[in-house]
Amino acid sequence: MSYQVLARKWRPRSFNEMVGQTHVLKALINALDSQRLHHAYLFTGTRGVGKTTIARIIAKCLNCETGISSTPCGVCSICKEIDEGRFIDLIEVDAASRTKVEDTRELLDNVQYSPSRGRFKVYLIDEVHMLSTSSFNALLKTLEEPPPHVKFLLATTDPQKLPVTVLSRCLQFSLKNMPPERVVDHLTHVLAAENIPFENDALWLLGRAADGSMRDAMSLTDQAIAFGEGKVLAADVRAMLGTLDHGQVYGVLHALLEGDARALIEAVRHLAEQGPDWNGVLSEMLNVLHRVAIAQALPEAVDNGQGDRERVLELARVLPSEDVQFYYQMGLIGRRDLPLSPDPRSGFEMVLLRMLAFRPADTHDAPRVALKPLGISQATADPSTNPVAGAAIAAPVSVPVATSPALQPAPVIDAAVVAPVVIPEMPAAVMPHVQAEPKVAEMVAAQPSSVEIAPAPAPAAATVVDLPWEEQVQAPVAEVAEPVATIAPEVIAETVQPVVLESQPVESVQLPDTDDDEPPLGDYDYVEMDAESFDYDFDAVERSASAEPEVLPAAQPATGLAADWLELFPKLGLSGMTGSIGANCTLISIEGDNWLLHLDPAHSALFNPTQQRRLNDALNQFHGRELKVLIELCKPEQETPAQAAASKRANRQREAEASIHQDPIIQQMIQQFAAVIRADSIEPLDTPVNP
Repeated sequence: MSYQVLARKWRPRSFNEMVGQTHVLKALINALDSQRLHHAYLFTGTRGVGKTTIARIIAKCLNCETGISSTPCGVCSICKEIDEGRFIDLIEVDAASRTKVEDTRELLDNVQYSPSRGRFKVYLIDEVHMLSTSSFNALLKTLEEPPPHVKFLLATTDPQKLPVTVLSRCLQFSLKNMPPERVVDHLTHVLAAENIPFENDALWLLGRAADGSMRDAMSLTDQAIAFGEGKVLAADVRAMLGTLDHGQVYGVLHALLEGDARALIEAVRHLAEQGPDWNGVLSEMLNVLHRVAIAQALPEAVDNGQGDRERVLELARVLPSEDVQFYYQMGLIGRRDLPLSPDPRSGFEMVLLRMLAFRPADTHDAPRVALKPLGISQATADPSTNPVAGAAIAAPVSVPVATSPALQPAPVIDAAVVAPVVIPEMPAAVMPHVQAEPKVAEMVAAQPSSVEIAPAPAPAAATVVDLPWEEQVQAPVAEVAEPVATIAPEVIAETVQPVVLESQPVESVQLPDTDDDEPPLGDYDYVEMDAESFDYDFDAVERSASAEPEVLPAAQPATGLAADWLELFPKLGLSGMTGSIGANCTLISIEGDNWLLHLDPAHSALFNPTQQRRLNDALNQFHGRELKVLIELCKPEQETPAQAAASKRANRQREAEASIHQDPIIQQMIQQFAAVIRADSIEPLDTPVNP
C-alpha cells in the first residue's frame, strides 16, 4: 500500500475534527441544523487554512443519506464517495486551469439537470478569482438565481480580485491564519497518534515556519520525519529549515544587558558559523524586544507563540524599560542602514556596538565623557543667561574702599550666590603712561572715580546682602560706572587704601593662540564695511552663523569708551564671525597696550581663540603697534555696535513704513479698492532685500 502524506491522511472529515475557525464553523453548523441554507458560499483565506476542506464537509452534510445536518454519518456510500473524491454530484472546478468563458458556459449547461444521486448538485470552484471577466459575467445570473437543487461553494485566496457583483451574491466567510500554538497542539496530537518521537522545540520551529498554514505545517512535518530518520528533533529541524537558534538571540540580549563586549562579539561569532541572514537576526531581536516591552507593560498579555514565554518574562524583569525602547529603536535604524554597510556582518556588529556604547544616561555604567571647554573664562560670564552656572561659580570682587570716617564700605553681594560685577585688579601706576588715540586719552583723563561709595549710618564693616537676580539693589552698593583703571593715581595714593574682600582671586584665562577651532576657508559670507555711515550688515552675519541669537536692545546708550568702540569698530574692516564677535562687544578699559572687552554671553557659541586672535590682529594693524586684547564673557551694560546697527535699521524701517502709510496714492488705493498694506513687504530703499 502506497504511503499517504500526513496532510491528506489527517484532513478533517467532519466539523468536529476541524482545528480552529470556530467563527466560521458556528455559523455553518447553526445554518445546517436549522435548514437555513444559502445557495452560494464564499470562503476566503490564505493557503492551507481549510477552505476546500470545509466545502467538502458541507457537501457531505447536504447529501448524507441520514439527512441534512451538521454531523454527517461518514459511513454511508455518499460520505465515502465524497471522502474519496468520486461523488458524481460534487463538481470540483479548478478555476486557475479553466479561466475561459467557454469553460464556464460548458459548466453551466448542466446546472438545470437534477442531481444523479444526492439531494443537491454542489459546484466547488477553487481559486475563483482566476476566472476572466467574461467568465464572471456568464456566471452572474446563475449565481444569483440558481435552481433549488444547486449549491455554489467558492474558494479564493485573493477576494479583492472578485467583482463586487459576485461578492454581493454570496455569503462570505473569512478564514483566519493558524496561530503557532494551535499548530503545535495539532502536530503533537498527530505525531503521538503516529508513534513518532519528537521534541517540543522542533514543533515550535515547524509551527512558526508554517506561517499560519496547517497544510504547510503537516508537509514540513513529513519532511522533518524523513530528515530525522523517523524522529522530529530540534537540531534536525533547524538544520533543515536553515533557521536561527532562538536561544542565541537571548544570548546577544544578555550580553547587552551585562555590557560585556567580549561576550557580544563571541555571540556574533557563533551566529556567523551558521551563515544566517543578518537582517533576519535583527528582526528576531526586534520581535523579542517587542514582546519584552509588552511583558513589562502587561505580563499576562504575553503569548507563547514562540515557546519562550518564560524567557521573555525573565528578560522583562531584569532589563530596564528605557533600555528596551532604546535597543528597539537602534535595531530599527540598524535594519534600515544594513544595506549600506560594507558587509552584513560588520553592519550587524556595529549595530550591537552602538547599542553597547550609547546606553541610557541614568544607568550606573553609562560613559561619562568630559566635554571640550570653549576656551573662555567662565568666571566672567553673565549669570543671567545661565542661572545654574551663575550660582555655581563665585566671582570674587576686589574693590578699593576709602578709610575716611565719612565714607563707609558698601554692602557686598554674597559671592557664593551671585556675581553681578567683575572688576579685574590692575595697577594704578600704569595710568600715567597711557598712550592712545587723542580722543580716547582725553576721555580717559576725564573719567570720574570708578567706585562711588554712598554714606550710610551702619558701622564700618562689610555687610553681606543676598539678592536674587531679578531684584534691584536697594541697599547702598558699590556702583561701578567705569573700570578701576580710570581712577587717577594721585587720588588713590592720598585717600584710598585697597581693601581686598575674602574671596578667590579672579582668574583671567589667556586664550592660546591656536588654530584648532579655525573653520575652513570659504565657510563665511564676507560683507563690505562702510566706515563713513557705519552700515554693518548684521543680517548677513546671522545668515552665515545660524547659531547667533537675535540682537536685543541695549540697557543704556553708549558713553565713554563704549561710544569710542562704536566709532572705532567699523574702521577695523572685520567681517564674518569675527565681525559678529566684535560687533557684540563693548570696550571696558584701556591700560597702555592692554585692552579689555566684554562679550555678550549669548554670543559665546561663535567665540573661540581664533576669533580673538583675528580681532587682536585687526586692532594691531589699525593702531600700528602690538596690543593685547582680553575678551571676557559679561553682559555689556552699554550699547554695542550690533545693537546700534539694529537700532538704526529699526529707525529706517519705521520711517519707511510711515512714508508708505502717508503716501497719498496708497491712501487712495486703500479707500477705493480696499487695499491692505503688508508690513512684511516694506523695506527701506538703502536696505538690501533678503532673497
